[in-house]
Amino acid sequence: MSTLASRVACIASAAPERTAITDGERRASYAEFWAQAQQFSDVLRGNGLQRGDRVAIVLPNRIEAATACYGTWLAGGVVVPLDVQARVRDLSPWIRHCDARYVLHEQGHRDATLAIAELPSIRLSIALEEQQPLCVSKLSSGRLSSRRLSSGRLSSGRLSSGKPSPGKPSSDEPSSDEPSSGETRDDANNARANDLALILYTSGTTGTPKGVMLSHANLLANAESVIAYLGLDCNDSVLSVLPFYYAYGASVLHTHLISGARIHLEKNLVFPNLIVEALAAHRITCLSGVPSTFALLLNHAELGNHDLSCLRSLTQAGGPMTPALTRKLRAALPHPRLFVMYGQTEATSRLTWLPPERLEEKLGSVGIPVDGVTLKIVRDDGMAATTGEIGEVWAKGPNVMLGYWNNIEATRNVLQDGWLRTGDLGHLDGDGYLFLAGRRSDVIKTGAHRVHPGDIEEAIAEFPGVIEAAVVGVDDEVMGQAIKAFVVVEAPTERGADQIKAHCRERLPPYKIPKYIEFVAALPRTASGKVRRVHLLANHVAS
Repeated sequence: MSTLASRVACIASAAPERTAITDGERRASYAEFWAQAQQFSDVLRGNGLQRGDRVAIVLPNRIEAATACYGTWLAGGVVVPLDVQARVRDLSPWIRHCDARYVLHEQGHRDATLAIAELPSIRLSIALEEQQPLCVSKLSSGRLSSRRLSSGRLSSGRLSSGKPSPGKPSSDEPSSDEPSSGETRDDANNARANDLALILYTSGTTGTPKGVMLSHANLLANAESVIAYLGLDCNDSVLSVLPFYYAYGASVLHTHLISGARIHLEKNLVFPNLIVEALAAHRITCLSGVPSTFALLLNHAELGNHDLSCLRSLTQAGGPMTPALTRKLRAALPHPRLFVMYGQTEATSRLTWLPPERLEEKLGSVGIPVDGVTLKIVRDDGMAATTGEIGEVWAKGPNVMLGYWNNIEATRNVLQDGWLRTGDLGHLDGDGYLFLAGRRSDVIKTGAHRVHPGDIEEAIAEFPGVIEAAVVGVDDEVMGQAIKAFVVVEAPTERGADQIKAHCRERLPPYKIPKYIEFVAALPRTASGKVRRVHLLANHVAS
């Protein structure tokens, strides 16, 4: 069957010199990318990997994080990308929960090292230097120093001598694994459609780990649907700031790789002007981000001072983008097409997309289902909602997950008769466009009213000088819950809270006016860019 790996194998054969990924000064062509993936596959197999074994990858976005993913699939393993910023208290439960026997991480990652030490079942751990290519086939030929641990695990260290050129296998000795034009292995075609390919631990998870199981068919279906509406091809390039261990970031990686496009990696958004400079310097055609990504660029980067004429599309997901931010982004970058999207990890990333030509007409909508996906809105009584009626969003399609790893009860609660219960509230209009109204768990019950935070957040975002806002319900003796808004502004003013409340009174009914407004420097977010409302509630209690 066709898989992501077999698609990349074909490109490596047909266009070996084409650039796959650039990472700072380093570069990997498709042939070099595929060679590294094959080498990593060889090492895993040489160290006993069996079909279905899990391989934990604890790396930041770098060339090796991608090649290790594809190398694991070539070996028949299951990829488990983990948050590189997580501490041992999270890494250990994740690795133990999925029973990963192989771990790849960067040297000096203290928490990964501690987690590995706690888990004697791990067979092989590999620690890469920051700029070290994944030429781990050299393990078998002694190029990497290694030592046997008392537990029987193999810990791979740094290169014992020599330094490979950036993004390329070491040239100290020839590699028989590097494909020439017209030569690739057939390993990539061995996977079955419903074989488990990827386990993604959902962001913000507390308590028992919840690992989303995605098959090879799930991944390919999602990638093909995204490629179809974005119109991706080998002439495209994307600037990637989203982590690969997050469903959106993984989708950006895979869609561009199987299109034969180029991926330019940027580590973070600490310096927004550097992001804009990279867009211009590398002639990037697509920028993918969450709402906070674009808010940061709009407020802290000088977009008008750079030639961004090659930028043809912007894609946004990972949380709702307010109409105010949408208009501001369109004003600053009027030429690229803006794709507003919606999805979930449980749906391999993407469920809907809003055609850019209907952005103004359907402002606030997250669009129509991607190819192969069907949506329906279900009321609390289990009946189908009517047009315009709010209920829970259910989805069905080839991108819907297999279930949660080792969690039958959670799987049953979410997957019902082939439908995914998203937990999101929303409605469909007469044209079949989806409008979201927040999460079920986010609904604020104040007095006799049920309030969706998004309504208030949109109103606040329209106030001049507001960058973003998040609304939660806090305990109140009289109303049950009172509304509190956490607001990020360009410059706080003495009467800012009163002015925002007055602004809300002109746009919202009385029961939606925030009782409390607190100005903060930034909103706490998950790795996927979603606001951590639980943290905001904890801050309120602490205050």
